[in-house]
Amino acid sequence: SGESQPEDVDLSLRPRSLDDFVGQGHVKGNLSIAIQAAKMRSEPLDHVIIYGPPGLGKTTLAHIIAQEMNSEIR
Repeated sequence: SGESQPEDVDLSLRPRSLDDFVGQGHVKGNLSIAIQAAKMRSEPLDHVIIYGPPGLGKTTLAHIIAQEMNSEIR
């Protein structure tokens, strides 16, 4: 069927990179440095804890980190 499921629409609207993510500038800066350092060392990114109230983009940032590291969320 050619109909989109709600999950598909949600994922298609979600930012895919730190540049696309709006707000949280200090968090984006720190994550960008950590991601670049891990890539330069050819190592996986250390564990990251993202916390805060609903609606801040925690899940979106987790997806972006996975995308930037060419990985998947388990």
